[in-house]
Amino acid sequence: MPEDRSLTLTEHLRELRSRLIKVVIALGVTTLLALIFTDRIFRLLLVPAGDIKPVFIEVTEMLGTYFKVALLSGFVLALPFILYQVVMFVAPGLRPQERRWLYIFLPAAFVSFVIGALFAYFLMLPAALKFLLSFGADLVTPQIRISNYVDLVLGMMFWVGIVFETPLVMYFLARLGIVTPQALGRFRKFFIVLAFVIAAVVTPTPDPITQTLVAVAMIALYEVGVLLARLAARQRRRASESAS
Repeated sequence: MPEDRSLTLTEHLRELRSRLIKVVIALGVTTLLALIFTDRIFRLLLVPAGDIKPVFIEVTEMLGTYFKVALLSGFVLALPFILYQVVMFVAPGLRPQERRWLYIFLPAAFVSFVIGALFAYFLMLPAALKFLLSFGADLVTPQIRISNYVDLVLGMMFWVGIVFETPLVMYFLARLGIVTPQALGRFRKFFIVLAFVIAAVVTPTPDPITQTLVAVAMIALYEVGVLLARLAARQRRRASESAS
């Protein structure tokens, strides 16, 4: 789309419709592609459960869960293309400097989310599931519904991925002058308490080990964010000095 700031509302709506159609087509293609590999994806999701094999107790439960995994996998595959469409729609209305930040922020946000999801998959989920599936196992035999299991695994990977966006958000807030490194430093003691509260909410287990692991990861991410905020503040000062 050419950089034309005088487009009418109708033209903007047409542009939006065109990009939404492209996104829907891309989602359809990637979901069909994901269906080919859904069986393998399912097996990967079951790895953290160890020897426990989930069950389904409703006629359509497994089928619905299977297609849910395929759809979410298709969405993840299509996400770079979706982000590209968002950038192409929004970028013409931004100033060059804002556009440059947008080009940096979206790919970095995607990478941060993926790192967080992998952190949850390889470190958090094995510990959490080990506790959940062994608790009371000497009294009863666990029969885990596949829909419940998949929702728990995908939910934890999603929320931990969101948490891993913290340093990036702090950097851009400091770059825009909304927050300062000094203010973030003063907020540190409150964030430590907040980290344990959030860890208790997003962690599906009540055991302190898993919750502490999440909280420590969040505190470490906050410290990285403070360092990035200092870098952003220096960059902002240099830009201001150059402009003057």
